[in-house]
Amino acid sequence: MKNMLQQYFPMIRTKEELTSEIKKSSVLSREFYSWKPEARKEFIDFCTGAKGVKMMYDFISKEILNPEVVPERVDELLSLLLGQEVHVKDVLPNDGTRIADESALVIMDIVVELQDKSIVNLEVQKIGYKFPGARSACYSADLLMRQYKKVRSKRKKKFNYNDIKDVYTIVLFEQSPGAFHEFPDDYLHQFHQCSNTGLKLNLLQKYLFVPLDIFLDSLQYKDIKIQNRLDAWLAFLGSDDPEIIIDIIERYPDFKEMYQQVYDICRNIEEVMGMFSKELLEMDRNTVELMIDEMQDEIKQQKETIQEKDEALQQNKEVIQQKDSELQEMQQKIKELQEELERTKGLK
Repeated sequence: MKNMLQQYFPMIRTKEELTSEIKKSSVLSREFYSWKPEARKEFIDFCTGAKGVKMMYDFISKEILNPEVVPERVDELLSLLLGQEVHVKDVLPNDGTRIADESALVIMDIVVELQDKSIVNLEVQKIGYKFPGARSACYSADLLMRQYKKVRSKRKKKFNYNDIKDVYTIVLFEQSPGAFHEFPDDYLHQFHQCSNTGLKLNLLQKYLFVPLDIFLDSLQYKDIKIQNRLDAWLAFLGSDDPEIIIDIIERYPDFKEMYQQVYDICRNIEEVMGMFSKELLEMDRNTVELMIDEMQDEIKQQKETIQEKDEALQQNKEVIQQKDSELQEMQQKIKELQEELERTKGLK
């Protein structure tokens, strides 16, 4: 019996067909059964349509949103996110100063120059890094300096700071950092620099953070429907719920082509298993590193708490010692007064 998505995408294989192909190959079987049970289930589910394919896999997102191959898709997504019509002019090399160890948790990271010469860094993270603001500011500054050096080198004596255009940093999180969950009703967080006086200066750096998990929670648990194409794009990027996927393609049929492209990719089992396995290894390694970082932070906080308590205890000891000294002085004073009283009685 066909599942919901197989009725829309007949190229999707059944679980029996997929497992049969895996068992026929010793190489595929060895690879498949080396995974943890939950990973095997995830792979089977998205290849057979039991769950939809979300774009949170590096090998999928690079195919679906390649600005050199399908710039019109990136144009629309960026236009919706920025709230203005934009068009990709060039794809820029993304070298800069990115920390190598961060690359595995970044699903997609593209840098493009728009028609108006402004620059956009679009990044999708599987697990949100700590310090998202400081981190994004550093990469934004790097892009701004790269633009400055490029333009100044090209324009030479004709250079003017008006030649430097806006730099947009857009970060989408599959699992957003904890700070974003303090705003459960918001999933589009825009930042820009402004003055305390109302003076307007274009300081060039703009930021947009999109916690996809919070957006999807609003669809799944708050019964908020997809209302526009931006909602459709965000759901397309982050959701593997078959009902949401069907809702997307029924409202916006052109999304069906992208899903179909994904399921065509999934038919090459050997290639997909290889890429899936690589991502599992990357995620395991980086998840462990994040857990170690978090544990180290927790240990550091506990040490600071213990130190604060030790200091407070030491202060309390000093207070107690002072009070004890005052008490001894008072007792001595009482003793002296009692002796004086007895002496006075003797005189009578």
